[in-house]
Amino acid sequence: MASSFNIINIPDPLLEFGGVGEFHDPKEGLKHGGPFDLRFGTARKSAVNIGFIGDENMIEKAILWLNRCQGIIPSEMKNQAQYPYFLGFEKIFRTTLNMNSIWNKSIDEKRISDALLLKSDSEVFNAVLDLFSEQMEELSKSDSFKPDVIFCCLSKDIIDSCWSITNEKVTKEDKKKVKKMTNQLSLFDTESAEPLEEQPEDILNRDFRRALKARAMKYGIPIQIGTDNLFVDSKKNQDASIRAWNSSIALYYKAGGIPWRLRREGIETCYVGISFHHLYTTHNKHIVKSCIAQAFSSDGEGFAIRGVNIPWTEEQDKNVHLTEEQAFQLGTRILDEYSYRTGSTPLRIVLHKSTAFDEAEKKGLHSSLNNVPLVELVNLAQTDFRVVRFGEYPPKRGTLCTVNDEAHYLFTSGYMDDLKTYPGPHIPVPFKICADGVEDISKTSSDILALSRMNWNTASITSGHPVTLLFSRKVGGIMAEFGEENPPSSFRFYL
Repeated sequence: MASSFNIINIPDPLLEFGGVGEFHDPKEGLKHGGPFDLRFGTARKSAVNIGFIGDENMIEKAILWLNRCQGIIPSEMKNQAQYPYFLGFEKIFRTTLNMNSIWNKSIDEKRISDALLLKSDSEVFNAVLDLFSEQMEELSKSDSFKPDVIFCCLSKDIIDSCWSITNEKVTKEDKKKVKKMTNQLSLFDTESAEPLEEQPEDILNRDFRRALKARAMKYGIPIQIGTDNLFVDSKKNQDASIRAWNSSIALYYKAGGIPWRLRREGIETCYVGISFHHLYTTHNKHIVKSCIAQAFSSDGEGFAIRGVNIPWTEEQDKNVHLTEEQAFQLGTRILDEYSYRTGSTPLRIVLHKSTAFDEAEKKGLHSSLNNVPLVELVNLAQTDFRVVRFGEYPPKRGTLCTVNDEAHYLFTSGYMDDLKTYPGPHIPVPFKICADGVEDISKTSSDILALSRMNWNTASITSGHPVTLLFSRKVGGIMAEFGEENPPSSFRFYL
């Protein structure tokens, strides 16, 4: 039986910035228009206040790096269109970096050394975590102005000893089981029943970065983690201009700014990614999947909320679903949080999931969102489908291939005319789009392309994946470290 193929190119959506003009590339938009919140006038930040925690040597490196970011940092890269000069923080963001010694919290090197000499990995991990946590608490209680962001400066010794550990209580059999499960996971493998304990001491694999971010939530100040990979030039590190672009955008966003937003086209929309994070615990040897929702308004407001935990069974494998009641509760929480943050109810909600929505999930979500005029359920699935293009380069980003008028494959990465190259290390892989409640697949595809540019952790022209699902594992891990209480929802804590 013959198959029909229809290939079109979805234009790259434009982004809005502070000034006149719309741009594809965040770096170009920031250079010419400044950050989007310039449009708010006096509501934008007049300065970004930075605090520091670490040993004296690491804090000194961090301050030198940020002082360097105050000025121009040349790019040593060949493709200047893709990797332009960093023009200086104030020039780009139209605000200053404010570093005051009262926000420098130095940890005595002997206390760090003593913590690193403790007997077990868990003891070392918790002791060093507590040292940083003590200083976060001090900064949060400051009688004067508090910093907007805290730089946690980690030495090589801390990274080598604490970056990732496995709980000693786990048996060899448990480790084998976890390894088997981990090998089944992929970048977009998304992760109910009765509540399960979710305390830090129960987590099987602990990540120091996520643990630090969870501690910072308790004190209400976002953190940025800095290491020698950021502060010091070396052959192993990225070019200094790239590091400056990426870290500065993240810093500005965490401080409360909005670097850019999606170009406003049509009605107010809330974009949501629903995923399932694998959480391995030592409590009764459970392997748990924790439901996560990452949501973003068309104005750039981002938040994350946690749903229920689901005990994993071999029968489920990757095919995990919410019950109708759980889906209803999650939809209600998404809508409540959106209304709280924006002061209104969206006219359109688009929900992304990397596994198919089953009938119970559809019914529960539609029931909870019945006051929203347009609700679209979009499954972004992995696929073995490939397209080969004549010439040296792969298909263009935005290529949409429809097979037999029913199967849709979208390339979110690929050759880019603006850069005259394909800015990726691997062969581009499309997403298969299965949509429920969608009348215009081109609009759905355009949304996905736009959301792949809403990663404020990088200045790259695209991350290749929509932000609704991009950070599911990181968000889930931070929430697990936070404990059973509801963590803060602002996405600034998770980036």
